[in-house]
Amino acid sequence: MVVSRDKAPTAQETFLQMAQAAGLRGRILVTIGLLILVRVGVFLPIPGIDRASFSGAIQGSPLIGFLDLFSGGGLSALGIFALGILPYINASIIMQLMTAALPSLEDLQKNEGEAGRRKISQITRYVALGWAVLQSVGIAIWINPFAHNPGPLFQVQVVLALVAGSMFVMWLSELITERGIGNGASLLIFLGIVAVLPTSLGNTFELAQSGDQAIVGRVILLLIVFLAMIVGIVFVQEGTRRIPIVSARRQVGRKLYREKTSYLPLRLNQGGVMPIIFASAVLILPASISQFANNPILIQIATALTPSGSTPWLYAIFYLFLIVFFSYFYASLIMNPVDMAQNLKKMGASVPGIRPGRATSEYIERVLNRLTFLGAIFLGLVAIIPTIVESATRVPTFRGFGATSLLILVGVAIDTAKQVQTYVISQRYEGMVKK
Repeated sequence: MVVSRDKAPTAQETFLQMAQAAGLRGRILVTIGLLILVRVGVFLPIPGIDRASFSGAIQGSPLIGFLDLFSGGGLSALGIFALGILPYINASIIMQLMTAALPSLEDLQKNEGEAGRRKISQITRYVALGWAVLQSVGIAIWINPFAHNPGPLFQVQVVLALVAGSMFVMWLSELITERGIGNGASLLIFLGIVAVLPTSLGNTFELAQSGDQAIVGRVILLLIVFLAMIVGIVFVQEGTRRIPIVSARRQVGRKLYREKTSYLPLRLNQGGVMPIIFASAVLILPASISQFANNPILIQIATALTPSGSTPWLYAIFYLFLIVFFSYFYASLIMNPVDMAQNLKKMGASVPGIRPGRATSEYIERVLNRLTFLGAIFLGLVAIIPTIVESATRVPTFRGFGATSLLILVGVAIDTAKQVQTYVISQRYEGMVKK
């Protein structure tokens, strides 16, 4: 097969390399094996719990449903991998916030190179360990009434089992990143969502087989909206604004290098799925607090801020506001226009028609604000459309596979496909060198 090194690998070349190239095939097999191991651990139960009473107590809980999204149903099953990769995700978010707030961590990330990034990764692991202990203690206290022999010894056993399982999952995610096809933590979240997808689709198909023509039409409309949202997410996730960059003419020895034109890519959706995760966590907070504190005001607020409550329009408006707020907040954490302008100035590059320095940072900030607003509106529409479709079609299975799940699935699938293409291109260059 003849390929060009300047072209992206085709689907035929990618599958051929996956089947023939030992390096890529080995990485894929390692990834699949570790993912299967994680799913097996989810169903290894913590002993000493009355499963029937526990299942009845958590049925319909919005908090458990949200946390199960990242653990693949592990929290409701109370397996040793019940926490899954969730403590590591929380620790990563905390470290992103701390890096933006503490100058020492920011200097470690920007100026220390690979050693600094390794140190931040180590700190993130320690934070994940502490977070796993806190979550495990809370779960142990929470499930203590459902134990056959409740008491301190049972709680200590639960904490040890959950913390050990969470740290083992974190180690497996790093193995997938290093020896697999990469994106270990993202693939584990992807696996958890895919694990509950057959149940949601099965319930939808059972509803469609009831024989009612109206229900069949609603299910078809649901699938059309589902596919349209996937196409829209792909376009927006891949959408970028390319700011032209011109490098200054420079002379090295006797050679004179001409001006080079490139571009600075700014993504339309800078924060990815994180704004929706933050907004969902804020919306679920009143419901989770009202479960433990029997306060009529909290119960009323929690009922109002649910899609199935008495005021769904209030839920939609508040949800959209939170998504816009967290989109700007997260974009400010990961993109700094002042640093970008300074880096361009150090490299001798500039935006055509814009003076280097402060004018460049102000220009980049204006562009980022517009892109963030458009991306936030898109995320809000993606988050609200499932609720609108569910209310119109009265098909309840779409809510279990909502906007957060859909965005994570599409985003991780795109990143994983790019990672595989990168390995295929590296195999292509290795073959050219051998020839």
